[in-house]
Amino acid sequence: MALALVAGLALGTVFFYGLWLTVRLALASRVPALWVLGSFWLRVGAAGAGFYYVGRGGDWRALLGCLFGFVAARYLVAAGTRPAGPPNPPVSNSLPHAS
Repeated sequence: MALALVAGLALGTVFFYGLWLTVRLALASRVPALWVLGSFWLRVGAAGAGFYYVGRGGDWRALLGCLFGFVAARYLVAAGTRPAGPPNPPVSNSLPHAS
């Protein structure tokens, strides 16, 4: 079970860090669709193969542990890729009114 959790953390880290990296590269690319689609298939293929490998023994608890690790990795990657500076203040879209 612990090994499945670690596998889920690894799969999730690769998946969500790859997603973050894809968005950054696609924004600067002349052909962003190629980055997005290529990355999608690579990430889904890797995650699917990893889950298949963990679940091939037929133990649902191992799959559940892997899923828990995968979801936990999402929060860890989101926290690790957050900008270091303070957030930008909200921009007001309202116009001043004459009363």
